[in-house]
Amino acid sequence: MDEKQIIEWLLDGDVSIQYQVYRDLFGEVKTDLQERIATEGWGKQFLSKQNPKGHWGDRFYQPKWISTHYTLLDLRNLNLSPHHQEVKQSIDQIVKTGKAMDGGIRLGPSTSHRSDVCVNGMFLNYASYFKTNEEYLRSLVDSILEEIMSDGGFNCRTTRSGAKHSSLHSTISVLEGFAEYLRSGYKHRIYDVARAKRSAEEFILVHQLYLSDRTGAIIHKNFLKFPYPSRWKYDVLRALDYFQSAQGNWDDRMKAATDYLLNKRNKDGTWNVQAAHPGQVHFVMEKAGKPSRWNTLRALRVLKWFGFVP
Repeated sequence: MDEKQIIEWLLDGDVSIQYQVYRDLFGEVKTDLQERIATEGWGKQFLSKQNPKGHWGDRFYQPKWISTHYTLLDLRNLNLSPHHQEVKQSIDQIVKTGKAMDGGIRLGPSTSHRSDVCVNGMFLNYASYFKTNEEYLRSLVDSILEEIMSDGGFNCRTTRSGAKHSSLHSTISVLEGFAEYLRSGYKHRIYDVARAKRSAEEFILVHQLYLSDRTGAIIHKNFLKFPYPSRWKYDVLRALDYFQSAQGNWDDRMKAATDYLLNKRNKDGTWNVQAAHPGQVHFVMEKAGKPSRWNTLRALRVLKWFGFVP
């Protein structure tokens, strides 16, 4: 397919894809398309799974991937209107009643003392996107900032097994949360957040997005696969898409990952989606091993932002 055909193919997809194509590839914010996300396609399907109590799944974090937490993350990534009242009410209920003693979000009744920094980062992402009252987010921000490690990143295992080195999984989730928090105009500890964001970005860049900073070897082969949704798991397309979304500047340490992304492109100009992360889902958005509108859109907006395509 040529460029025009690829765009037409993308625009034949779900309304959430259409909205992001216009916004990210053409710089046009079509609010009419965004409003339709709640009433048709994938957005409507996710919202229809909400129970009368305002939750999804059995509880906040279980079961994966149909819990309240992961459904809210899916809705944020669809770019549902940030003013959607039922979603905002669900988030408000969590921050009012679901905090652990450390100020983060507890995963369940048995985790009342310590929260999980990876989940806190994801929660900050969608809570900020849906314009949650800043008062409710202050302790969450404080809790995340307490978890920064000496190498500049984050690791949810510090509270479980005493990890000494940051995790790319946890770090990307926190970065997405920090970026959305700053983008949404909150004021609490913004200089601390901005500083922590820079150090976490540097942690990823030191690893050239997927390589050992000591040996240059691939850290994990799964970092080179592109399932979507990403859930809590890291991969190089998710990382590149983060830097695009955060409007980061090109860094030569991104080159290896960008070259790999270009090499993964199909002959017809699309990108495939890999098998989903195991777990229950509300429904399947795209079939594994087939050209993916999500991955093609995400790859194209990365390449456009960093000047690889017109």
